[in-house]
Amino acid sequence: MIFGRSERGKPPVEPVTFKILVAGGFGVGKTTLVGAVSEIRPLRTEELLTEAGRPIDDTSCVEGKHTTTVAMDFGRITLREDLVLYLFGTPGQERFWFMWDELSEGALGAVVLADTRRLEDSFAAVDYFERRSIPFVVGVNCFEGSARYPIQDVRMALDLDENVPLLLCDARDRESVKEVLIGVVQHAMAYAAERRQTVTT
Repeated sequence: MIFGRSERGKPPVEPVTFKILVAGGFGVGKTTLVGAVSEIRPLRTEELLTEAGRPIDDTSCVEGKHTTTVAMDFGRITLREDLVLYLFGTPGQERFWFMWDELSEGALGAVVLADTRRLEDSFAAVDYFERRSIPFVVGVNCFEGSARYPIQDVRMALDLDENVPLLLCDARDRESVKEVLIGVVQHAMAYAAERRQTVTT
């Protein structure tokens, strides 16, 4: 089936749409992730880094980074003919965090992208989603040249609950990103089912 059309004799499928946030620290790969998987040309709100921002935009470990997201990234991916995800990448710098509340409104779940060279930059996003009871997974973006650590060591360093999925990924690779997004949907569905069960018992 081609999206938006039905096979002969079958009624058209009305897809279910979900909103997924992509969060994490400055320069961790959020814009890259959205762009790698989006089936439409991503909407980006990037501006050039300036000398004025140098004292607050830490470019250590990301020396090649020359732009930064100032509002959001937006993309879309059809996982199945009946399931479409809208992706909203959040700005990473602290001065833009006020936008997170608006972007998270109505979200099914989130991906917290992490860089093992700067794990501390992920703490704010992890804390944000924990405090608001928004289900999330952590995707460890495997940058070239960065050290690889056992999953359990990264989990301990981020102080994650055991029920939070932690996945290795490459934000540049479409199939790798799709696996992370499938993980978010599955985790969010299980989280919602568990909460419903808690309410009814």
